Amino acid sequence: MKRLLTGICAALAMGAGCASTALADPLNPIGFYIGAGFGESNVRNNNAPYDFGYPGYYDEHHAAWKVMAGVRPIAPVGAELEYIDFGNPGTGYGYNSNNYFGQNDHPTATALFAVGYLPIPVPLLDVYGKLGVARLQSDISGFVNSGCAPSGVCTQPSGTPYRQNQWNTDFAYGVGIQAKFFPGFAVRAEYERIDQTGGNPDAVTVGVTWAF
Repeated sequence: MKRLLTGICAALAMGAGCASTALADPLNPIGFYIGAGFGESNVRNNNAPYDFGYPGYYDEHHAAWKVMAGVRPIAPVGAELEYIDFGNPGTGYGYNSNNYFGQNDHPTATALFAVGYLPIPVPLLDVYGKLGVARLQSDISGFVNSGCAPSGVCTQPSGTPYRQNQWNTDFAYGVGIQAKFFPGFAVRAEYERIDQTGGNPDAVTVGVTWAF
């Protein structure tokens, strides 16, 4: 029993020493951080057949940006709060029955993620995955010209306009890689997606974080 207690004490002392060394490491990721990113989004409406209450189909790209704040209390896991603007990619046009329509969507979201980090043996590199929930706002606008044939007779956005704001709470996920350079500073590349019925906005971004 005495030897066992001695071994446990020695192991605890070694663990405390390792933890102290890790916290003293200026590149150690444990702590709070803030950051921002910029990249490209993909905004789509799958027309199944009347997503958002209106006809339409589009699959467009636009500039996206985001800001974030997070905490990593221990090396394997953390949490992150994010606001992302997927941009406003412009109007997609098409026919549905005898209607000629145009529609665009400006989605923005506030998302809360749990973040898991892979235990790779490279101290200056993180590979991670994100799972969470997003409150997605879709600012939708467009027009519908009724009584048009697919011959192209009605080709101008002069029909009845509409606009609505739609809110959804959806599953969100992502993956990323992060490289740490000097104390507190890191550069990351991420892919994120929100699982929304009718169209899943996603984005690829490059950003920076500052830990403190």
